[in-house]
This record gives sequence, structure tokens and C-alpha cells, in this order.
Amino acid sequence: MISPVDRILDKALRGERINAEECVTLFESDQIEKMGHVANEIMKKWHPDPIATFVIGRNINYTNVCDTYCRFCAFYRAPGSKEGYVLPNEVIFQKIQETLDVNGTEILMQGGTNPNLPFSYYTDLLKEIKQRFPKITMHSFSPAEIWKMKEVSDGLSLEEVVRQIHQAGLDSLPGGGAEILDDRTRRKISRLKGTWREWMDVMQTAHKVGMTTTGTMVIGFGESMEERALHLERIRIAQDECKQFNYPSRGFLAFIPWTFQPDNTNMKAERVTPEQYLKTLAISRIFLDNIPNFQSSWVTMGPEVGKQTLSYGCNDFGSTMIEENVVSAAGATHKVNIESILRIIREAGKVPAQRDTQYNILQVFHDEKDAVTRDFIMQN
Repeated sequence: MISPVDRILDKALRGERINAEECVTLFESDQIEKMGHVANEIMKKWHPDPIATFVIGRNINYTNVCDTYCRFCAFYRAPGSKEGYVLPNEVIFQKIQETLDVNGTEILMQGGTNPNLPFSYYTDLLKEIKQRFPKITMHSFSPAEIWKMKEVSDGLSLEEVVRQIHQAGLDSLPGGGAEILDDRTRRKISRLKGTWREWMDVMQTAHKVGMTTTGTMVIGFGESMEERALHLERIRIAQDECKQFNYPSRGFLAFIPWTFQPDNTNMKAERVTPEQYLKTLAISRIFLDNIPNFQSSWVTMGPEVGKQTLSYGCNDFGSTMIEENVVSAAGATHKVNIESILRIIREAGKVPAQRDTQYNILQVFHDEKDAVTRDFIMQN
């Protein structure tokens, strides 16, 4: 007699959509390798070529001042703290130029919800960035930061804030701050960060005005398997709506699950094991049948687990993350330069390729001795 897990996995392999209850069944199962195999087969339907992509990008944490006070964050400083900062614009410009100098294409600019910055700070900064660096892609901010912009915008609607920030130069919106899209867990880990509905409202508004986004999920907060399944279902429904309402956006271009990093935070928890992370990744690929790309979270899990993700549903190794301060503040110190990324992808049996934020392939590295790789060595 066929087991419930096998029945669900066979259903997914046939291209049929699994439901939230079946998703919980998978989360409760320990048949991780079997789920990884199915996730990998589904990934191949989206990406038949044996290519694993990455983007050359830089994190710029423009401010660490934040009035959201998340228990799980070791990076923020409260308003008025002597350790709080806002980077001078010239420092930001210098960091962008350094990214372009190594053939980088993407800037992930994120910080805290700083109540001291007016909305014009963001629009003026983006306009100047685009004027100086028209080729750079600004994949920046988070829904929590967008809500803070609305709060300081003198009465603008959420849609008008998103439209204005898009017109000023924001190209794409990353999915930070999703954590778990259920209010029970959200209230436990960060009372002030907003409801799951507020996070989703920003994403759906971004899709409505023509911006692409990414979706994320963080596990390890003590959430239930039902809450994880509900999170995935809410992402899938929002992605369906892009096509349903004919939005001028492809919606969520990628999904990235990762694990809570408890070190140096005000929230104690056991670290999620690599096996639990890989299982979550595989289930996400199986359940989210309308999102084309899945990103490895090597920053939190390390490069060796990152290698395994490429056979558990991932087609993308994420960003080089030339600079990263938020996760590293919580004790995750995995650093990978571009030369290492090329090696790890090859060791996983894939051909590495550089992409842009929209997942257009810019260069395929067929040969280990490709001369171009010499230009791509960066020390972190």
C-alpha cells in the first residue's frame, strides 16, 4: 500500500497542486532524501539545463537605527543610541562603485525602520544613485521599511508610497521580514513589526505597480508545522493573483527559506539542523508550483550545505553578498567570494552562471580556466 508521503510526492511529480494539509504531512515526515529528489525533479522542469546561477551583489546597511525592536535581531540600535548611524551618501556611492568595479549588478540596501528619516531621504537618495549609476539594480528595502516610509510620508497611501519609490529608482523589492506569515508567531518574536497581512500588502502593491519581488521564510522560531504550511500557502495565493489580476509584474521571482540565527539576540532557541533546513527547502519547491527560482541560503547554513541545496530544489546560489552585517551580527559568519562560488557550484555537478536580478543570464562559466574568473576574485 502506498504511503501518504509517497502519494503526495507522486501527485506533485505529476504536476498536480498539493494542499496545505498535505504540506503539513510532508513537514511531519523524516523522508528528507525522498522529498529532495522530488524537489530536484520539479526544479528540472523549470530549469532543464544543468546551470546554477548567482548574482554579484552587495549588501549596504544604510542605517542600523530601528524602532521595531525585534527580539531576534542583533544588528539594530534604538533611536538615540550612541551606536546608531546613517551612512553618508558619499559612502553609499563609494560602495556602489566598488560593486560595479567587480562586475556587480545588484545592491541590496536595507537597514532599520528609522523614524528620523523623512520619505524624501529615500526618494532623493534613489534618484541620485540612478543618476550616477544608471546600470545598477536597486533590489532594496523591506516591507517593514516601506511601512515606515508611509508613516513619515505626510499622509500618502501605501500604493502612492510604493509608486513613488519605484519611480525614484527602486527596481525590485526583497522579501525580508516575512519570518513566518502568521500573527501568533509574529507577535511572539516582534510585536511591532506588523501583521502578516501588512507584509503581504506591500508585496502585492509592488506587484500591482510593476515591481518584481522575492519571497522568504525563516524557520526556527518555535512555529508549528501548520504555520509553515500556511506561510507557503499565503505566498502561493499572492503569486496566483499576479496572473489572475493581470498585474504588470511576474510577482515573486524567487523564494528563499532560511533559519533563525539565535546568537547575540534576545531570543534563545535551538539552531535548526541542516536536515530540517533542506527538508523545508524541498517542501517549499514542491508546494510553490508557481515560483520559478529557489535560492540557497549559504549565508546562514554555510557553503557545504549550500552545495547540497542544488540537489534539493535550488537552481540559484543567491548573492555573493560582498558585504553583510545583519545575519553576521547574529553569529552566522559564512563568507564566500566569487571564486569559491564557482568552485562550489562545479563540485555540485552544475555549470555556474552569473545572472542579474531578473534572472537573465549574463555569463556562463563553462571552463574552470575561463580568464574572466580572474577578474571576479574578491576578498571578504
